[in-house]
Amino acid sequence: MYMEAYLFLIGLVLIGVIAQNKSLIIAAAFLLIIKAIGLDGRLFPSLQAKGITWGVTLITAAILVPIATGDIGFKELLNSIRGHIGIISFLSGIFVAIIAAHGVGLMKEDPLVTTALLAGTILAVGVFQGVPVGPLIGAGIAALVIGMWDVIVKLISG
Repeated sequence: MYMEAYLFLIGLVLIGVIAQNKSLIIAAAFLLIIKAIGLDGRLFPSLQAKGITWGVTLITAAILVPIATGDIGFKELLNSIRGHIGIISFLSGIFVAIIAAHGVGLMKEDPLVTTALLAGTILAVGVFQGVPVGPLIGAGIAALVIGMWDVIVKLISG
């Protein structure tokens, strides 16, 4: 099992190279190096427990840079939600954030969900040039579909 982790990470680096996906290469290589130098026992638990929060925080900071630089102010913010494209984008942001919140709960409840989402994300990143935000959004979509499934099953079974 110990060697399997190395082989899996090396495989992910190779998939990243073949697919020319720098994010996958860097992430898998980083984990491989941490494991190889023996810091995995100390760093992996924190990364697993807090990594999503750190990642979301980093992405949020990157998104907020235009506000911090003064490129986007209140006027631009208000102008951005005028017209159908702005309104749809605004509402989509709300919808995705709400769905993702439900996804976090689902990922905490069921480790198998996380494993399946991870496999789908690896495939999408490695083969289809996806961006690895998939697990959180995917978990939210899964939670939404599972909830709808449960309602339909209850209606059918009566």
